[in-house]
Amino acid sequence: MGFHKKKQKTDLGKDSVGKLLLNLALPAILAQLVNMLYNIVDRIYIGHMKDTGAIALTGIGLCLPMILLVMAFSALLGMGGAPRAAIYMGKGDLESARKTLGSCVVMLTGMAVILTAVFLLFGKELLYLFGASDNTISYAWSYLRIYVCGSIFVMLSLGLNSFITTQGFSLVGMATILIGAVTNIILDPVFIFGFHMGVSGAALATILSQALSAFWVLRFLRGQKTRLRIEKRYLQIKKEYVLPVLALGVSPFVMQSTESLINISYNTSLYKYGGDLAVSAMTILSSVMQMIFLPLVGLGQGAQPIISYNYGAGNNKRVKQTFWLLFGVSLGFAAAIWAAIMAAPGIFVQFFNNSSRELYDMASWAMRIFLAGAFAMGGQMACQQAFLALGQAKASLFFACFRKLILMIPLIFLLPMFLEDQLMAVFLAEAVSDLLAAAVTITAFCILFPGILKKER
Repeated sequence: MGFHKKKQKTDLGKDSVGKLLLNLALPAILAQLVNMLYNIVDRIYIGHMKDTGAIALTGIGLCLPMILLVMAFSALLGMGGAPRAAIYMGKGDLESARKTLGSCVVMLTGMAVILTAVFLLFGKELLYLFGASDNTISYAWSYLRIYVCGSIFVMLSLGLNSFITTQGFSLVGMATILIGAVTNIILDPVFIFGFHMGVSGAALATILSQALSAFWVLRFLRGQKTRLRIEKRYLQIKKEYVLPVLALGVSPFVMQSTESLINISYNTSLYKYGGDLAVSAMTILSSVMQMIFLPLVGLGQGAQPIISYNYGAGNNKRVKQTFWLLFGVSLGFAAAIWAAIMAAPGIFVQFFNNSSRELYDMASWAMRIFLAGAFAMGGQMACQQAFLALGQAKASLFFACFRKLILMIPLIFLLPMFLEDQLMAVFLAEAVSDLLAAAVTITAFCILFPGILKKER
């Protein structure tokens, strides 16, 4: 009940922007921090398995492209549908907002079934294609074949949770992730070590946790306290609601799915120049990157309802106030955590493995190179998510592609051709891409922002 009472006191169109951002972003940030634990707790436990921790960690890292793809389809419909629903609500059109939600429920379910079938049929072949070796395939397949059976729970909990937070129910949205994360943290050591299931136990703990989260989301969106409600009459696919969702969702989908392509590119290149050890180090580096990325997502999620609602209502002054506050806070946070990582990378490596000196040395060395430009992500993410909140599908899609497809993936393969230390060159691709993408995205947003505000909603 406490969640709902808090929402009733929130007015996205009148309350202080600073107070709103604090009230909505803080729970969303906490939710993303919990989500971070959710995503990396398997790797932490597996990395500390006796004798096999380092090689098992490599196996889990090879599963990331497919895990990211499941999350990408969740983002396509969740992050595409929720801003559309918020804009409809800002216009006072609750019926269209509910039809948008209903269409997303149907499509999330259908996509989950398709992805599960594809990965079960072709998963092992894909793992070899993504850089698995005979030493790592057994760990990777043991994890993946169980994880994909829970894809429907992952997609429903992640995709539909956006429709909760976009209404201002940020604490309920945080609870969705908290329920799953706490359950996962408890079940992981029980299954991995207690039942001696290893990586299979980690996957089982994850899908059981996601099932609880999905039940929580569905129960809330079927209740009486939410304005966006799942009802049988809205569970249909109509192009007038689906196409705007897909158009807006393409950008976050590309952002997530290209993470999968990036992971594949890194794994294949790193295996070529550094073997299984380099792939294992990359698993650690990508986990630490989430410590910067996910809280920035939480900040954007807190600002999105305020920006979308006021943009739909034509209140440009509040839209500007919210964006610039988001920009400043995001940039400050990214710079602070970047400084901590640069000062003591070894501390972050030890979260994931403390038994292999070789892995510790390589990951510590690589982290300073890989994350050298991470401080700039704060400004870039603020602009990227503001484009989404403003319904600017084409601009958001372009800048999602620019950093990853135009810059990073080519650099992963090109830089080793020009630098003597080829392994270092692969890690350097991330930093160069972060800096160039941030400069271009921020400049473009500042140029386009005034024109967007003048357009008819």
